[in-house]
Amino acid sequence: MALLKDSGIKIEESKRKLLSKSWNYPIEVLYLRDDDIPQAVSNGIADLGIVGLNEVEEKGCNVNILYELGFGKCRLSLAVPKSEPYTDLKYFNNKKIATSYPRILERFFKKEGINCTIEEIAGSVEIAPSIGMTDAIFDIVSSGGTLVSNGLSEVEKVMDSQAVLISTPNIETEKEKIIRQLIFRFESILRSRGKKYILVNIPNEKIDQALKIIPSMKSPTLLPLADKKWSAIHAVIDEELIWEKTEQLKEIGAEDILILSMEKMIL
Repeated sequence: MALLKDSGIKIEESKRKLLSKSWNYPIEVLYLRDDDIPQAVSNGIADLGIVGLNEVEEKGCNVNILYELGFGKCRLSLAVPKSEPYTDLKYFNNKKIATSYPRILERFFKKEGINCTIEEIAGSVEIAPSIGMTDAIFDIVSSGGTLVSNGLSEVEKVMDSQAVLISTPNIETEKEKIIRQLIFRFESILRSRGKKYILVNIPNEKIDQALKIIPSMKSPTLLPLADKKWSAIHAVIDEELIWEKTEQLKEIGAEDILILSMEKMIL
């Protein structure tokens, strides 16, 4: 919903509604459980869906993955009790494993030649080993804190996941333009996340040094200042590099450094 808002799409407040309309863009938003979204899109009930890749893979529905949205990142992993000695995947032979993703796990073990029993559980998978229900679990892991708090160790990553934009395979021609416009908006927003806009005043004799310090998409913008001995450099930098690059620029004589947030970046 934040992504739609940042894309300039105004959506009615949901407040227990199943369906909300936009008053400034030809789109309606249908609110469903995440595990129902792939099927709804595959059946054409919805043209598009925003859902975790893990749900797409688990349901195995016929949908097209149009765009990776970069948020909701996690992984699906196998975990065992900390007290258990673990060496390799052979550990899982003849074991019971609890999961909400039996199809993904079944495909993985079939590929690896592992013979085990998969117990499908809708929720609270992480407590299964502690109550003696199963020997291990296969579940979503983000920070790993839930595993630790339940006395489990992550031992094998099976797949990475994140939110993706999916579409029905037989999208109507007249809707394709709307979808392209929507992806264009998403791209401009997601491209700007984690980026900062930096403006630097630099003595002209230090320009070459500064340009080696500052990365850019194509080429930094270089503008003359009223003081003929100085110029201004404008560039886009990864947020994680801001302090390192700023310190390097200060060391060569840069002044009046401004760092600005970015909302959208259109290439």
